[in-house]
Amino acid sequence: MEQTAFGLVIVGDEILSGKRADKHLPKVIELLNERGLRLSWAEIVGDEPARITALLARTMASGDVVFSCGGIGATPDDHTRQCAARALGVPLVLHPEGRRLIQERIRETAREAGIEADLDAPDNLQRLKMAEFPQGASLIPNPYNKIPGFTVGRHHFVPGFPVMAAPMIAWVLDTLYADRFHREAHVEKAVLVYEQAESVLTPLMERIEASHPGVRVFSLPSVGDATTRRHIELGVKGDPACVEPAYAELRAGLDALGAEVAPLRDVDGAAN
Repeated sequence: MEQTAFGLVIVGDEILSGKRADKHLPKVIELLNERGLRLSWAEIVGDEPARITALLARTMASGDVVFSCGGIGATPDDHTRQCAARALGVPLVLHPEGRRLIQERIRETAREAGIEADLDAPDNLQRLKMAEFPQGASLIPNPYNKIPGFTVGRHHFVPGFPVMAAPMIAWVLDTLYADRFHREAHVEKAVLVYEQAESVLTPLMERIEASHPGVRVFSLPSVGDATTRRHIELGVKGDPACVEPAYAELRAGLDALGAEVAPLRDVDGAAN
């Protein structure tokens, strides 16, 4: 079975301007990790149609599974639906089931307010634009307010509200990609290396990656603070059978350098 890369697109000027802090990235990482998957990349783009279209055209050509958060509403600053259609070269069409769900939500909201819904009112007709999706799209159910997201190919579009986006992404993963869960074992092994420069450790890191295909070396330096000495979290990650000999070589190389080290942790999980 093919390996699958998962990506994330976050759409919104409010993220780039700092008006709102992004909450999608950590949540998507969490949802993937819970299922033995990992996020390969993430990009943030503002509410600029040309940039959104170009980004989606590129990611659609990649074959990656992509979650896109934001910009699927019906206000003038929502462009994602239209940009997805342009990237695909297809028209926007009113999805019949999407229309039914939105009208159902309109009726519910009216009942809660003690009035009768007028489905032909201009504001309610405007709401139907949220069910205009690229031709051929399928729906992603929204348990929060019934206003659906949509799927085209391996791209899955959900609202910018994290409270809605998270369960919708979870539904997509559990419905469409369960066969990829926990498919490959993954482990990380690392140590803390004190008072060493990364430049001194780089030859060892390069040697390990060259001699252990499938293993990735990582280096996370810290300048230290009042309670923590300067150190580097240095480790290897990948398939457990490959990580063990690579880690042994890492420890031997650090001993040869006379480096002061302290064990950190073993992190077991699964990755794609």
